[in-house]
Amino acid sequence: MIKINLLPQKRAKRAAIGGGGDEASIKEIVIGAGAIAAAALLVFILVDQPKRSKLNDLRESNAQLDQAIADKNKELEGYAEMKKAADDADVRAKAINRLMNAKVVPANVLHELSEIMMTNHTPTMTDEMAARVNTDPNKRFDLAWDPTKVWLTSFADDVRDGSFRLEGGAQAEQDIIQLSKRLQASVYFDRVSQQSEERITDRDTGVTFYHFVITGKVAY
Repeated sequence: MIKINLLPQKRAKRAAIGGGGDEASIKEIVIGAGAIAAAALLVFILVDQPKRSKLNDLRESNAQLDQAIADKNKELEGYAEMKKAADDADVRAKAINRLMNAKVVPANVLHELSEIMMTNHTPTMTDEMAARVNTDPNKRFDLAWDPTKVWLTSFADDVRDGSFRLEGGAQAEQDIIQLSKRLQASVYFDRVSQQSEERITDRDTGVTFYHFVITGKVAY
């Protein structure tokens, strides 16, 4: 009897069938991976790359802006100090012009004296002097001073050199000091100095008072 062994052939067929299935699976995997890679590339090109490009543009713009600000700040170094100096100079110029435009004549001087001798009146002052009166104890005068305690007996000035001599009486030494400080603060007078002070008793009334002499320069 002839016997034929068919097992190796079956195995071969099985192997053939099994091998084909593996190749199909590998092909599907490769196709899937390619699709994923293509999708990732598409996302990179359409989404990520434009955003990165825009971010780089923004960073570059910010860097340029920072540099521009730094350059401007460098250009403006010392501007605040120069502006303050210019403002101060402008204030001084206006004060000088105001004084130059105000013609000082004897009538104006006498009017200034009458203003100083009035209650609650202050002398005509520059802005600088007004500030010094508020801050300098040597220049400050009492706003509540009563000028009725002082009387003037004579005022003489010499137009050749601008000097003046003021005489009068006061009930107290403090009244003479208050008058002198007001004359010193006034724009109409300069180099004001209290020359003499003498305590006198009136023969007729028996009243004691202080006779004073104040000298200085008139700002003609």
